Amino acid sequence: MIELAKKNINENTENMNEEIVEEISEETVEETAETETVEKEKYDELYDKHLRLMAEYDNFKKRTQKEKEELGTFAVSATIEKLLPVIDNFERALDSVSEEEKNTFSEGVEMVYRQMMEILDKMGVSEIEAIGCEFNPEIHNAVMHVDDDTQDANIVVEQFMKGYKYKDKVIRYSMVKVAN
Repeated sequence: MIELAKKNINENTENMNEEIVEEISEETVEETAETETVEKEKYDELYDKHLRLMAEYDNFKKRTQKEKEELGTFAVSATIEKLLPVIDNFERALDSVSEEEKNTFSEGVEMVYRQMMEILDKMGVSEIEAIGCEFNPEIHNAVMHVDDDTQDANIVVEQFMKGYKYKDKVIRYSMVKVAN
């Protein structure tokens, strides 16, 4: 009987041990699942922050590059704007010399003028077409209107001062006379 009692005690102990092990295993699985869920949420949160930070950095680089280009364009166009009166004076000087008065000095002035215009052309500065073109308020400045039956309405008939563009930016508007 003692052996039977020992056997029952051993069986009860084994059953209890199995229940305890099973209970501990279930708790461990639940804790592991909760831990994995919390870790996945933290990972997702950090990954989202990472993606946002990368996007912000990319936007920052693009904005900085654009600002540098705009600053360069502004600096060049400001410099060219200051040179335009010199070009105007070269043109006036060359226009004032008649064919009979041409000499080596006037030819030298003309060479300097052509060289300056070539440099500006290489930089991306171009003259705005005006005479014979349709009036465009984005590039022309109408200072006079004239009734001219030989011209269509809104056509530039005379240019008082040349206009210039640097790439797509207008540096100086063409001062023109427009037919009505």
